[in-house]
Amino acid sequence: MLSKNVLVTGSSRGIGKSIALKYAKEGYNIILNCSSSFNELCNTAEEIKSYGVSCLPIMANVSSYESVSNMFEEISMVMGHVDIVINNAGISSIKLFTQTTEDDWDNIINTNLKSLYNVCSHAVPYMIKNHTGNIINISSVWGNLGASCEVAYSASKGGVNSFTKALAKELAPSNIRVNGIACGLINTPMNSSLTTQEMNEIINEIPANRIGKPEEVANLCYYLSSNNSPYLTGQIITLDGAWT
Repeated sequence: MLSKNVLVTGSSRGIGKSIALKYAKEGYNIILNCSSSFNELCNTAEEIKSYGVSCLPIMANVSSYESVSNMFEEISMVMGHVDIVINNAGISSIKLFTQTTEDDWDNIINTNLKSLYNVCSHAVPYMIKNHTGNIINISSVWGNLGASCEVAYSASKGGVNSFTKALAKELAPSNIRVNGIACGLINTPMNSSLTTQEMNEIINEIPANRIGKPEEVANLCYYLSSNNSPYLTGQIITLDGAWT
């Protein structure tokens, strides 16, 4: 297999880290990214390198177009290009809509949704030129259904789903696939705000009787990009143990 470069945003820990490790194990070169967790990013980079692949860790705020531009300049100088993009960076906030400030709203929308525009606007031209590429956007079941006390988060992930479907239609003639994964409850630091009781109540609602593992998201992600069928595009695949 020819060496390929994979960019995983928000990959210092959690789902993003698991995705990066999965691709590294399969022989892909990895571009790691996070906005603030420098030590975790460096530790993850060392794990990646242990698989004998190249790894470029970059601190960048993907909600900022300028920051993403700088990130792609560094990628161009060191790695050359990006073959696969995994838009994973995201934040959540649980509060009543009436308590959601404008800053709360802007922060969530910019991090979860605008980041896709920022990253894809830099990655897609190369993919079109070379008539190949894969983009996978990590979404949420709340982007499909909406969640009480998570209006901003639900709106951002609903936008991710529509972005995915629309971009897939536009890029399919260029042999570029765009898909999304709508995750249910996954065992990551993002859910650390949930109490043990709240977690157990949710698990009781999930037919699979457990929460998901980051590695399961990573495996599905890898399958979507490694599957050679150009017909598998424009899909939002739910991974939630039959919860929703």
